[in-house]
Amino acid sequence: MDPIRQALERARSARLSSKDASLDPFTPEVSTGADVAYRDVRLNAAHLESKRIVAHDPMLEGGRYYDMLRTQVLQAMDDQGWQILAITSPTAGCGKTVTACNLAMSIARLPERSVLLIDLDMMKPKVAEYLGIEAKNGILSLLQVRAGFGSTIVRTSIQDHKMLVLPGEICRSGSAEWMASQAMTAFMETLKRDFRSHVIILDLPPVLIGDDVLAILPWLESILLVTAVGTSTLPDIKECYKHLKSAPIVRVLVNKVSERAEGYYGYGYHYGSK
Repeated sequence: MDPIRQALERARSARLSSKDASLDPFTPEVSTGADVAYRDVRLNAAHLESKRIVAHDPMLEGGRYYDMLRTQVLQAMDDQGWQILAITSPTAGCGKTVTACNLAMSIARLPERSVLLIDLDMMKPKVAEYLGIEAKNGILSLLQVRAGFGSTIVRTSIQDHKMLVLPGEICRSGSAEWMASQAMTAFMETLKRDFRSHVIILDLPPVLIGDDVLAILPWLESILLVTAVGTSTLPDIKECYKHLKSAPIVRVLVNKVSERAEGYYGYGYHYGSK
């Protein structure tokens, strides 16, 4: 059996086996009501902008591109009743984490939307660094049942806008196995049950550097594929489409279309459907 099929089989097996599990490891810890005391962190605008996180302020140059992307992505998700958006790229260096952070912040500015941004890149987690969050525990602590949601999720704020962030943690080995594990199945089921009022954004590793994305693919409702001029090749993008064919790619974002003194990025959009 080839590696792609092996990864998908592990993920499917984990989902099936979880239905027979006698203990949901997250049940004792999970509550999304007022009794959960998330740690509050006020974000620093200067730090965000140094990392090209600009969508917290609609007056900043570059923010309008993310607002346009926000509208397109939310319309596609709402039309299908999707809650979970995965953000990935063919390879490293395409700007997927910058995109995930900016898109989450743009959505958080909408008065009737709530956002949970999760760093699921256990190879190279960057969300906490880009947002300027100091995090002791993260996704791996949850999966290993060393911490609960209340001690891992951070409630961030800037100006009057808030969003929840679950930071990442580096997994030194076996990240794909965690992606396909029963613990991940319980985690994803908990997200859909207890955070159903939130748009959930998953910052995933690049598709072509391992089988992490393939392992969690059965859970993904929609995908934003981030590419970059000078970094992503056409064969890489075609290879991603082949691997991700079982999940809808709602947009392909092209970063670094042009470098202009007055802006952070140039963007192009392509609508993809499966």
